[in-house]
Amino acid sequence: MSAVEEQAAHPKPVARLRFGVLGLIETTGQSLAAIAPTLTPTLNITVVAGLAGLGCWMAYLIGTVGVAIVGASIGILAARHPETGSYFIYIGRTFGPFAGAMAGWSMISAYVFTGIATTQTFAIFVGNFLRLAGLPPSPVAIGVAMVLFLLLVCHAAYRDIRLSARIGLVLEFISVGIIIAITALIVRARGTLYDAAQLDIAHLHAGSIFSALPFVIFSFVGFESAAVLARESANPRRNIPLAVTRSAAACGIFFTITAYCMVLGVDNDTTALGNSSAPFADAAARAGLASVSMLVYFAAMISVFACGLASINAGSRLLFSMGKYRFLHPSMGSIHEAHRTPHVAVVLCSLLVAAISLGTLPLGILNAFGYCGTFASFSFVGVYLMLCIVAPLDLRRAGEQRVRHVVVGLAGAALMLFVIGGSLYPVPAWPYNILPFLFFGYLLAGALWFARLRARAPDILASIQHDMES
Repeated sequence: MSAVEEQAAHPKPVARLRFGVLGLIETTGQSLAAIAPTLTPTLNITVVAGLAGLGCWMAYLIGTVGVAIVGASIGILAARHPETGSYFIYIGRTFGPFAGAMAGWSMISAYVFTGIATTQTFAIFVGNFLRLAGLPPSPVAIGVAMVLFLLLVCHAAYRDIRLSARIGLVLEFISVGIIIAITALIVRARGTLYDAAQLDIAHLHAGSIFSALPFVIFSFVGFESAAVLARESANPRRNIPLAVTRSAAACGIFFTITAYCMVLGVDNDTTALGNSSAPFADAAARAGLASVSMLVYFAAMISVFACGLASINAGSRLLFSMGKYRFLHPSMGSIHEAHRTPHVAVVLCSLLVAAISLGTLPLGILNAFGYCGTFASFSFVGVYLMLCIVAPLDLRRAGEQRVRHVVVGLAGAALMLFVIGGSLYPVPAWPYNILPFLFFGYLLAGALWFARLRARAPDILASIQHDMES
């Protein structure tokens, strides 16, 4: 028998994702790392404080309630449909393949732009770290640091999903522990937790709080990302909902408390906080803790690595699933024979993040971070809105719908609409006022692509109606 005939008689098994290798610890690690809770006090709060002022903590509290409700809807769907495509499949099975494709298209941009914002964040912290050491960074040095960062992230995502999920969890526990300890020292230096100005709710500016909500949601985005690892998870019907809901609730409490304490620590000077590239270090310095700045940057950088890794893991799984369904090029559905990861999707996702991160450097890193983070939040919020509607409808189709499911779905949808409205009115300053329209342009491009696909190969869109991952 020739080699060709022998190969035909004994075909090589098709490589698949590793099944059931992730437990509750790893899936929780994915969601926590994607949220990157340390980044909110060390950087994200800059945008929120600049927009919401003394209502910064209130904005995070409202965001926590909204995300918790959305998390309940995601938990329902994750328990019923534990598959790699997650949101793309959840929505497609209820509203049809075109809606599912658009949800997947939106979430790809969500994870890619989160990865971009994370890479820009790393560059900001590297720059701050070097300045503190007396070595002002050059644009070339920052660009090289970003590329090296993404090479490390890509390598970890390419090699082993279980290891990368555990790395993310460990790094986040270390970084959050550092931030909690320093926050306690800031409060101790102030001598009180009471702040009359922040707690005077009647005088907090509602419009400012509403305008900050899209970026508040960006602080949480990624909490749902454990769902895209369902095929690689053990007992996904239990572990995925737990990972999603618990990580969102825990981080929301952390964000609200640290936001309040940081504004307290800077004597309610939210203007200074909003203009700072190192808000947490500045709050610590005002409390006489300038010596901990290096520790703050260390905590932030390890959290950034965990977040970048989680973003590439999640984005590549969406590209993989859409490639399997042939919404995108079939190569996206390829699996590495040895590592059992979607290696082509991982590499493409990393290249997209690298190209856009470097391309936005002329805008100024802090500005680019705000623009890319806000753009990513639009991608997430739109899909969160659809998931809140889909969850009760999916249960009704299965005959399991209860009144509480409808109430949760409506509440989540209303809050997401509230967030969308807050991004449009009051009209934010330039260039934030054009970001919603740029996002709609991105969606239109996806709609035209999928409309062309439907016209040329209608069987591809129809295939999402069936479970192709069974």
